[in-house]
Amino acid sequence: MRPYKFGITEYDPSRACPGFTIFAPSGGSEVFLINMDGEEVHKWDLPGKLGNYGQLLPNGNLLVTERTPEGPKIAPKGGRLLEMDWGGEIIWEHTDHLQHHDFNRCPNGNTLYLAWELIPPEEATCLGGIPGSEHEDGGVYYDLLREVNPDGEIVWEWRMKDRFPEQKYPIRSNRPRHEYAHANTCFLQKDGNILLSWRDLDLIALIDRKSGDLVWEMEDREWGGQHDPRQLENGNITIFANGSEQVDPEFSRVLEINPDTREVVWEYKGEPVDTFFSPRVSGAQRLSNGNTLICEGRHGRLFEVTPEGDIVWEFISPHENIRGDGKIRQIFRALRYDPESPEIGGRV
Repeated sequence: MRPYKFGITEYDPSRACPGFTIFAPSGGSEVFLINMDGEEVHKWDLPGKLGNYGQLLPNGNLLVTERTPEGPKIAPKGGRLLEMDWGGEIIWEHTDHLQHHDFNRCPNGNTLYLAWELIPPEEATCLGGIPGSEHEDGGVYYDLLREVNPDGEIVWEWRMKDRFPEQKYPIRSNRPRHEYAHANTCFLQKDGNILLSWRDLDLIALIDRKSGDLVWEMEDREWGGQHDPRQLENGNITIFANGSEQVDPEFSRVLEINPDTREVVWEYKGEPVDTFFSPRVSGAQRLSNGNTLICEGRHGRLFEVTPEGDIVWEFISPHENIRGDGKIRQIFRALRYDPESPEIGGRV
């Protein structure tokens, strides 16, 4: 589906949550910050190709990943973490060619991120998948969490191979065995525990930072390869349920779930449902006024909805980049910052 209009297509100032929205088009080398009118107020130019997305730190700097040519050829990899100041100068960097998808700056100044490790075939005991489809590097890439200090030293790791009940969660029969199991989010909660999302297992889980144990696990095949679980102030969790690879018609939803009862307490979906669908990437952020910012990533569509589901702001990215033999207008994730937040801090 190609949009017929770009930029702002909907805006109700009386109901939208004011702020500045950051996004980075997939396949490009730029990170944009726009105002509520869709106007570019700042831009960072990366030295190389974008890994996945960028986020602002409380000091106003940009934390972002670049894609490195070294490392496994699995999408979407990163490989190099950069902290850039407002003027675009690199003030910190860390290279790990196994880094992929998500990352966080910890309160202590360390950086937490997702990475892979190659497990030899004889040790890769995960079940399922297409027989004989292990990675050409020789084995199966398992996910792990890695925390590094400002000097780049590894100070903590969580290995999926050691701590995850892989026999309980087999790879889907139509999936290759080159990786297990496509983690796409590591959300750092205020208590220090970590929410993880595995797309290929339709699974999210909470990891106890101190013990490394799984506090709880939650899966639902109807999520269809979910992204971006986030803990809210009330303890509930929002997720972007992509809804891909379903028997019934495919459509996406944004869900708010009580992790104690597993009850869906709020839901957004399109009307009709097929008007909102992104089979890959995407995310959702609960805003300070109770609205929700949604990134329908595959189509480069960012929009804000009220608790009642009314669209009060919408922006269609005009930025196209080459991927393979075609063009994409994809955005992995978008975030909004309040005008008075430390991340903005009067800089625009």
